[in-house]
Amino acid sequence: MNKCWMIGGIGYPLLEIMYRRRTHPSMALAGALGCAALHRISRGRGSLLLKSVLGACAVTGIEYLTGQLFNRRHHIWDYRGMKGNIHGQICPQFMLAWLGLSGICAFLFRKHMV
Repeated sequence: MNKCWMIGGIGYPLLEIMYRRRTHPSMALAGALGCAALHRISRGRGSLLLKSVLGACAVTGIEYLTGQLFNRRHHIWDYRGMKGNIHGQICPQFMLAWLGLSGICAFLFRKHMV
């Protein structure tokens, strides 16, 4: 589980830097929480599809919570221009991205690769 915290805490900010060329320290916390949630979900029962959906919901929830706590003040990201966004903090397009990444993580965690 400690590996998950480290992978998420480093990996998520790196993804943001690659995609947006900037990040915020709070994204390390969000990444660590998200990766730990994905790890826990992957160890449970259910199909890979179910685990992917649950993971996407968990990560999107963490993103929303992080957005409410940090993003509104620091303006780390802004999804207000995207269709279906909620308060500019989350949007369906990124939830679909999390669905794919959650599936990959669930597969890797299930195979005990991490």
